Amino acid sequence: MKNRYFQGMLVGLLVSTLFFGILFAGYVKSTSTEGTSDGGSNTAISASNDSALLNSKVQTKVNQLTAIIDKYYLNTIDKEKMAEGVYKGILNSLEDPYSVYYTESEFADLMESSSGSYCGIGAYVSQDIKTGIITIVKPFENGPAYEAGILPGDIVYKVLGEEVTGKDLSEIVGKMKGKEGTTVDMEVVREGEADPIKLTITRREIEVPTITYEMLDDQIGYIQIAEFDEVTGHQFRSAIDDLEKQGMKGLVIDLRNNPGGLLDTVCDMLDRMLPEGLIVYTEDKNGTRTDEVRSTAKESFDKPLVVMVNGNSASASEVFAGAIQDYGIGTILGTTSFGKGIVQSVIPLPDGSGVKVTVSKYYTPNGRNIHGTGIEPDVVVELDESLKTKVTVEKSEDNQLQEAIKVIEEKANK
Repeated sequence: MKNRYFQGMLVGLLVSTLFFGILFAGYVKSTSTEGTSDGGSNTAISASNDSALLNSKVQTKVNQLTAIIDKYYLNTIDKEKMAEGVYKGILNSLEDPYSVYYTESEFADLMESSSGSYCGIGAYVSQDIKTGIITIVKPFENGPAYEAGILPGDIVYKVLGEEVTGKDLSEIVGKMKGKEGTTVDMEVVREGEADPIKLTITRREIEVPTITYEMLDDQIGYIQIAEFDEVTGHQFRSAIDDLEKQGMKGLVIDLRNNPGGLLDTVCDMLDRMLPEGLIVYTEDKNGTRTDEVRSTAKESFDKPLVVMVNGNSASASEVFAGAIQDYGIGTILGTTSFGKGIVQSVIPLPDGSGVKVTVSKYYTPNGRNIHGTGIEPDVVVELDESLKTKVTVEKSEDNQLQEAIKVIEEKANK
């Protein structure tokens, strides 16, 4: 069993990670640009005749199975858990890792998370869609996970004594959440360690640090965007305004390890950067072009600009980088982004549960769908190997950032 796990772990290290945009203690933004159904809890979905017939056949078989369980099954039956298993199975049958059924409590967590704060252990995680392995991307500096010794690249092996590889990421994230002051036991697998490392982490209130910024030498602004929450758009505009007041001559926007977030938020931020024109559009299952979003040209950015990305920059991060690249107003630097070019809608159900369903593909202003391929940087720079497992990388040693600064300086001197 242990050998099979480590074989899976090895495969997981060799393939791209899947970002659900879920935090430890979590939120689910889907790595997606994610919309919400217009109908809310009153959304009516009518079934076709074929669907109704299928439902009749399914119901007959479900009744047969439950009758067998009622008659023969040895242990106590949890009817509510059985029903939830059916609902989750319907979404799982789509074989789409982005389409998920959420119980009432899971859906409440989902809605809470997009506000930018939660109670948990404070770290970004990812899951590989091929192996199901869950990996630490980065713990929040000075957060509970960081203080307990969690490092980037750690593989989450057990949570509360349960092996988590292959389990639904939102479910595992839910187990990491809890009341402030309570603890969660975890085991992580770390490269170079023979056995899993056991940790006990005390949960506490976490405010997601979506934006950090500062003025670097030579009046070069630096903005790091950790994710696209409801609060991020306002924070982004405030950061740019402050840097402008300080005499900014060029700007580096850091989207590395940003799993994505809310479509409305990233479009609002791009409206601050782009000239008038198309930001992004989507196409539904019928190939119909929908949800075209345009910038107003009330504001735009005209100074030297570099946007940094890597293989963990997904979804809304790719909407941002793709639009900047298509308009030619900035240089994309780093490594190829994750490649998530699809959109999910979050649809609440009347009983408090809900679903997240893939509804469309999105396209950059020039008509590129980057699903499975990602955004190719204009300037390719790999992060130094020695820096990949560090929680905090000093800007002076960050070779990707230093290269971005050189690009800004070259443009500013032309």
